[in-house]
Amino acid sequence: MQLSSNRLYVMLSFACLAGYVWLYLNLSIQLTESANKFGGCMIKHITNIPCPSCGSTRSVLSLYNGEYLQALYWNPFGFIIAFIMVVTPVWMAYDYFSKKTSLFNFYIKTEAVINQKKNIIPLTVLVLMNWLWNIYKNL
Repeated sequence: MQLSSNRLYVMLSFACLAGYVWLYLNLSIQLTESANKFGGCMIKHITNIPCPSCGSTRSVLSLYNGEYLQALYWNPFGFIIAFIMVVTPVWMAYDYFSKKTSLFNFYIKTEAVINQKKNIIPLTVLVLMNWLWNIYKNL
């Protein structure tokens, strides 16, 4: 099944919206009680082992609060997630108003680069290293 630009933009819109709602809910909880009392990771909840993305929400919230080292500690993926959540809606709006598909074209090219064997292995190693870091920290 070929991914169309409209389908990608709808998926990204829902993903960003869900991310903003998730951050809002976690920020609300963080303001009323300790952030460590609430755990949203189903993998951690079921297995008691943190997943590679555990701590990403706390990382993005730390970035929001200007605590960059704390964000890095929680999960380096938080920087990537925050960047995507800020840039994607702006880029989609640009494409919509200019009647272009530059985000879609970027996605297709990025996917092709990531799917190359020479890139898959280092990226997988980075994810595994982050996972081990999360397990070591006992998130």
